[in-house]
Formats: sequence, structure tokens, C-alpha cells
Amino acid sequence: MKTRIALLSLLVASSLLVSSTSRAQNSPNAQTLDARVRAEIAPFRGKVYLFAKNLDTGETYSFNGDERVKTASTIKIAVMIEAFARVAEGRAKWTDELVLTKAARYSGSGILPELGDGLRLTLRDCVNLMMLISDNTATNMVLDYLTTDAVNARMDSIGIKQTRIMRRVGSGGDSKEGKLEENKRFGLGATTPHEMVQIMEKLDRGEVISQAASKEMLDLMKREQARYAIGRTTSDPMASKYGALDRLRSCVALVYSKKGRVAMTITVDEMPEVYWSVDNPGYLLMSRLSLILTDGLNAHSASLR
Repeated sequence: MKTRIALLSLLVASSLLVSSTSRAQNSPNAQTLDARVRAEIAPFRGKVYLFAKNLDTGETYSFNGDERVKTASTIKIAVMIEAFARVAEGRAKWTDELVLTKAARYSGSGILPELGDGLRLTLRDCVNLMMLISDNTATNMVLDYLTTDAVNARMDSIGIKQTRIMRRVGSGGDSKEGKLEENKRFGLGATTPHEMVQIMEKLDRGEVISQAASKEMLDLMKREQARYAIGRTTSDPMASKYGALDRLRSCVALVYSKKGRVAMTITVDEMPEVYWSVDNPGYLLMSRLSLILTDGLNAHSASLR
């Protein structure tokens, strides 16, 4: 009996030693990336939330990545998914006509507010405008067709529980979640950086609707006509969607870098000044952070799960 106890103790001790050694080997790289991120964030006036994952290695990094944040226009990714799903199920056609009305109009981004009432567009036209130039009016036209509750139900169906659209852009069409008092602070939508990265990973794996639909959605996101934040200073291909509010900037992206496919979401909020410029401090910080994350989450860095 004593021999068995002694042997068990030896095995436990050996296991702890191996675990301790493994952590010691991994920690320098993990600490290096974390130190670089924190040093970059330290002088920034505002709050930062981010999550990133190298899809080739599985390595991740999080800084407030599981906290719920406002989505701004990045919630349009969820709207896009519901539109593609509805077509795949045969409950809608890309050629279905949507009509531009005064009720759908909302400024901020896009071209449709400049065009006349009664203009007829296809569902696919509106989804393209929503994703390529973040057209808010096109988004409302799509939401009037799909409904906000349907978008949220679709997120549930793919295992995404924190990402919710609350209403149309501006007002109206409130979802069940949007009517809850605790959700009104989010405005258009809520998510976590971690969940947005999960959505991008699911798209990359071909797990959203189908392999073909996932690829088509990523191809659409690759054509977004703005690279103010992630991808601002690099020529790496990427699939992305950005969003902006007065004191918030956000970007969701899958960067196809030489060091691997890195999915990341960065949100900065509560900036002290409203500064509508492509050189907004939030955009500039997000650009620098994206370079650090792409460099740090490579095949030779430590696991930061």
C-alpha cells in the first residue's frame, strides 16, 4: 500500500513539474504580446476591447474580449447572415424587390439617402450596399424585409448568444431584446469581440449556412470600401466590416497575413471627443494594435488562450 501511495505521489509531482515547466516556457512570449498591447493602449483616452485568433495555429489573445460592447455597424454582419440564410432556405430570392421609402431613410453613411423615394432595388443590391459602403438606408430596407427578431434567432441557431440587433438604424423595428431596458444602452446592437471572432471563424470554416454561402459572404466582406482601422497600413487581403458612432469605433476583420489567417475584433469606446475623420485616434490605435496582434499571434508565439 505504501509503495502504491509513494508511486502515486511521484507521478503527481512529475505531472506538476511538467506543467510548471510548460508554463514557464510559454509565458515569455505570452507576456511579450500582452506587454506590447498594453503599452500601446496605455496613453489612449478611452476604453479598449479586443479579441484575436490565429486560425492556423489556434492561438488567441484577449483584452476585455468577453465584455459586451456596442456594435455600431458591425452588427450588419448578422443581418447579412440572415439574408443569405433566408435565400438558401428558399424563403427569399436575391431578386426580390425592396422599395426606397422616406421611413427607411437614415443618413450617416451610404448613398441611398441622396436618391428619390420609390426607387426599386433587389434584396441583393441592398445587402451589397449595406456591406460594401455600410449604407444605413439599405440596412433598414433589408431589416424591414427580414425583421430584427429573425436576425437574432439566426444568431441563436449558429450558437451565437451575445450578439443581438436591437432595432433598425435610427429607430423602429425594435427586437424583443431591444425592448429590454438593460439593452437600450447599446443602441443598434450588442456583441462581444470574442463572439465576432467566432462568427468570422465559422465563416472561414464554411460552417455558416453552407461552404458556398460562407465563402460568398467572406468574398463580399473582402470588398468593403473602407480600411480606416484594421488593414489601414498594410496590403494584406482581408474580409472586414467597420462601425462608427460619435465616441466609438469598431472593426471586425479576418486578415490573410503572411503569418497566418488572423481573425480579430477591436472596439474603442468612450473617447472624450467627437472627431469624424479618417484620422480619428480610435482608428489609428486600432491600426497599430492590428499590426501587433498579427505579428504576435504567429506559429512561433505561445498559446494565449
